[in-house]
Order: sequence, then structure tokens, then C-alpha cells
Amino acid sequence: MLTSRLVPTLTRVILERKWPWIPAADTLLDPHYLFQQQASPRPLFLSCAQWSNRQEPKQKRNLSEKKLKRYFVDHRRVFVTGGNGGNGMSCFHSEPRKEYGGPDGGDGGDGGHVILKADKHVRSLSSVLSVYRGFDGEPGGSKNCYGRNGDCLYIRVPPGTLVKEENEIVADLSQPGDEYIAALGGAGGKGNRFFLANDNRAPVTCTPGQQGQERVLYLELKTMAHAGMVGFPNAGKSSLLRAISNAKPAVASYPFTTLNPHVGIVHYEGYQQVAVADIPGIIRGAHQNRGLGFAFLRHIERCRFLLFVVDLSVAEPWTQLEDLKYELEKYEEGLSQRPHAIIGNKIDLPQSKVNFPQLQARLEQKVIPLSALTGENLEELLLHLKELYDDYVETEGKQGREPLNW
Repeated sequence: MLTSRLVPTLTRVILERKWPWIPAADTLLDPHYLFQQQASPRPLFLSCAQWSNRQEPKQKRNLSEKKLKRYFVDHRRVFVTGGNGGNGMSCFHSEPRKEYGGPDGGDGGDGGHVILKADKHVRSLSSVLSVYRGFDGEPGGSKNCYGRNGDCLYIRVPPGTLVKEENEIVADLSQPGDEYIAALGGAGGKGNRFFLANDNRAPVTCTPGQQGQERVLYLELKTMAHAGMVGFPNAGKSSLLRAISNAKPAVASYPFTTLNPHVGIVHYEGYQQVAVADIPGIIRGAHQNRGLGFAFLRHIERCRFLLFVVDLSVAEPWTQLEDLKYELEKYEEGLSQRPHAIIGNKIDLPQSKVNFPQLQARLEQKVIPLSALTGENLEELLLHLKELYDDYVETEGKQGREPLNW
């Protein structure tokens, strides 16, 4: 047979005893076996590159709602330092057949400034870091080569940012494109070429670059949103903001759930956007800095019109409205008289339906009853909110000022 001729019997026996996992020689030479081995897949002998291509791509884990929150930051403490100037160079010109070439050390470059710039695409101070340092200038070189100046470092802030230093306003970046030099860069040092004079033909003196300016600044937004929701803790402000916008503030059954302001955008026809702020709850005595105190009232001060949110399920809800207006008026005279709307929340509860007629009877202004949980009567609130925004735009136009755009 062909098998006996190609593979001797003794060799075949030795191979089968030493490596029993190797097929017999008769099997190796069988055409049917060879065809099966070529056609069958070999997953155990795939390379790493081939195996990685066969794996399914890994999907990113969905972030929790807590990590997706972005708080509205309206104040920030920033430590800024300008860039240092480059050192001057001390050297002398060297050239064949020119023994006394003279000094040719160049000056160092100036340090870069740190500049605050108002950008209309920035809405909050959340992207502003706490420490900034400008770019340093390069040192001078030989052959009268000056060092390169450091580039300016721009910090983008939203329009309407107040810059304070030790409780003193030093800049008001009210319009897009406004700039303010927060920290000056240091001047570059002088090379020995600068000190050449008739009485000093070979100066060796050079000066180092100056240090950049260091300042501690406080940034505050004087404009926060179009509408600000004012109410006591657990009145349903966060739930209401969730119902009318895509904002996701925390909602719970205990008071002081909201400790940082949230801003939601309400969209209307014609690409108009109204910004509504969910501000932390107020308590009695806030004008005396109780609770969140001045931090809360500062947020309200920067809103163009207000939405008073009253919990209809509590006893005598009209006292809440009186206390809210009293705290605002004590903090700043005329603050409670700004254009506003009164919202009676939690109308879906049985006790709220009993208290609502009594609240409306005590007030001359219309109260909008709604339920942020079930969505009842939200359309009336959205229509009234649009009316307040249109009145605000008309008022700003008559006074020759540009309204706040989001």
C-alpha cells in the first residue's frame, strides 16, 4: 500500500507512542481527513488580533442621574497669576578676525496676561477653575535675539459677570466680547546689550525677568435666569422644574433637597427660550442670614421676574406668600414688587382643593392651581410664563437694553 511505502511500520509505532495526540500516519494521508481539517474552523489557533476582531465592542455604562446633574454656579473664587518674564542674556559676539565684537545678549520675552473674556456661549461659572497661571516668556539669546513673549491666557465667563477684589467691584463684563486683564504678565529681563554705553563698552550685566502679578478675584453673576421660583422648602419647586423643562434636580420628601440652584430651559415657538431657576428654599428670617440666608436671596435678586410657589396642602397657605414677600422686601426694597406669578402647587391632594378657594379669596391677583406630580394645568403656567417673558423683552427694548438670551 501507499501508506506502508511512505511511512515505515517501526517509525509509525514510535510516533504514536511518543505523541499519542498526533493522528496516525494512515489518517494523515487520508484525503477525506485532510479536506475536513481545511474546512473546519480552528478557534484555538486564532491570533490575538483575529480574536479581538471577533469580540463584541464594549458598551459604556450608563451614568446615573446623580452624575448627570450640572449645578448652576453663579459665584467663584479664582487665584490668578500672570506669566513670568524671561531672563536676559549676557554674552559677547564671537567671529573670526573680530576679537572685540561687543555684547550681543538679547532681552527676555514678557510673560503672558490672564484675561477674563465674556462669551455668550457660556451660561455658568461651573467651567471656571480655581487657579490659573499665565504662560512664561522665553529667555533671551545670543546675537541680539529677543525671547518670545508668553501667550495670553483667556478665561471664558458668561456675560453679566462681576469681578470683585476685596469686596470692591473692579470690572463689569456685561456685554459679549468684554475683556478684563485679571493678572499682568511680568516684564522680560534685559540682556547685556541693553547696558552698552560709552563709558561701559563691555557690560556683563543682565537682569532676570519679573514675576507675574498675583491676585485673588471673586466672580459673581449679576444675571442668573429669566424667572426664579421662590418658595418654602418642600413646596414642589424641583418637581415643577422637572415637569416644564429637561432639568433634573433632586426630588425627595424631605426639606432642603435642593442646596444648589438649577436652571431649566422652557422652549417656545420661534426658537424662544425662557430660563427658569430652581432656587433653594427660603425660611423665616432669611433676611437675617438664617438658613441659606443671603446666598438664597442673592439668587433671587438676579432674576428678571419671579414665580411664587405655594404649597396648597398646608394649613393657611396664604401665610406662606406673605412671609415670602416680607423676606424679599427686608433684603432689598422693591424686590417683592417685581413682575411675578403666584402658583398653587399640589392641587391633586384633597386638602389642597379645600384651601385653594380660601387663598384665591384673600388675593386680588390670580393664582394658578396645578400639580407638578400629575401635570394638571401646566399649560396655563406655560402661557402665563410666556406673557411675563414678552413683557420683559418689551420693557428692555423701550429702555434701549438688550434682553437676556439663552
